[in-house]
Amino acid sequence: MPENFDNLLTIIYLIAAVLFISSLGSLSKEGTARRGNLMGMIGMALAIGATFLHDPNTAIAILLVALGLGAVLGALAASRVAMTMMPELVAILHSFVGLAAVLVGFASYLGKPPEAINTVFLIEVYVAVAVGALTFTGSIVAWAKLSAKISGAPLLLPGRHVLNALLVLAMVGFGVLFTLAPGPGEGMMPLLVNALIASIIGVHLVLAIGGADMPVVVSLLNSYSGWAAAAAGFMLSNDLLIVTGALVGSSGAILSYIMCRAMNRSIWNVVFAGFGTSDSKVVAVVSDGIEREVRTATAAEVAVNLKKARRVIIVPGYGMAVAKAQHSVSQMTRTLRAQGVEVHFGIHPVAGRMPGHMNVLLAEADIPYEVVLEMDEINRDFRSTDVVLVIGANDIVNPDALTDRSSPIYGMPQLTVWDAAQVYVLKRSLSSGYAGVGNSLFFKENTSMFFGDANTSIDDVLKNL
Repeated sequence: MPENFDNLLTIIYLIAAVLFISSLGSLSKEGTARRGNLMGMIGMALAIGATFLHDPNTAIAILLVALGLGAVLGALAASRVAMTMMPELVAILHSFVGLAAVLVGFASYLGKPPEAINTVFLIEVYVAVAVGALTFTGSIVAWAKLSAKISGAPLLLPGRHVLNALLVLAMVGFGVLFTLAPGPGEGMMPLLVNALIASIIGVHLVLAIGGADMPVVVSLLNSYSGWAAAAAGFMLSNDLLIVTGALVGSSGAILSYIMCRAMNRSIWNVVFAGFGTSDSKVVAVVSDGIEREVRTATAAEVAVNLKKARRVIIVPGYGMAVAKAQHSVSQMTRTLRAQGVEVHFGIHPVAGRMPGHMNVLLAEADIPYEVVLEMDEINRDFRSTDVVLVIGANDIVNPDALTDRSSPIYGMPQLTVWDAAQVYVLKRSLSSGYAGVGNSLFFKENTSMFFGDANTSIDDVLKNL
């Protein structure tokens, strides 16, 4: 290796870091997201290539085999995973980052010469293993909830806050023992206990979070995985890994904060309080002992009102993703706009199962970016809207969240679709949403239910148009 290779490596790392920062900036807008992905890929390729050449003793052949195997598995997963399963994929990928941090922590501790071990290094190892283990198990539980392997309802154990506090205190205590241990032989036990306690905390924290908060959880786990990577960077003395991990960790934390603010909730409330504790299924609303019935609509009726409308707003939800109805919705949008109808889409910050889920679906179906508006931009327009189509959304269009203090989702900002002249809700049934909460929107005077598979229903509307 040339003597000035370290300087070249620093320059390559700097270029990669700039590409990562530019990638994040481009990913903040739909129109530049593809470019952002490309810059991130180039930056990662530079970083991996430079890292391979950094140490002449690196077993490049073994690393290339591992890299090739990972690339093949990643490509297969990405090609086979449907858009509706993207949140689960993201969650499980976060678990890999956490597990990697744990393994790197143990390997660094065992492989470090005794004379090179100091207190700072031991703290780095301990923190990396703790954050990595928490991220690993928390992400697995999030994956299981998102893929319906386990219930999405929160598991609220009695005295859970005391339990969490005791577990954290135990981690601190074992951390002291770890830093005072004379060598790896004595230090392995507290480090293993640290990993076990952090794993339990990760499971407990995510189990206690209900369905309506899962988009925030995905974002928060993304942040955890970033900090785990940064901690691994400190252990490996790798500047780029530190920078990249800090970028992911801070951006994930900022996104989580923005989403919580949009939901009128604190991040502490999301992580520790649980949300959406009801498992009730609503088939009717009883008021003063009177059972109320829903109004139903046909495809022909919906098409007639859409044709007559001056302004239409479409509110998509996870049900649209499950039905793969985005392309039919796109065709319907083009048809209506060609007939002079003004069409916009209203996107709630937590629509779907992860941040930006609905935006990606609509972009995939070639919905123009300029007609896709966020909740704060579009809420004022519902009062002057003729028809609203709610396609597979539930918890984000629930009037009870603004009026019923006993509702588990009370205080969560809503898309106020009920202010429009006519609302059509496309759902398979009257079942509750992911938060397990009933919805009084279904029984309002200006709401009609259009039951059935969303893709089939939209196709039927298109035929009538």
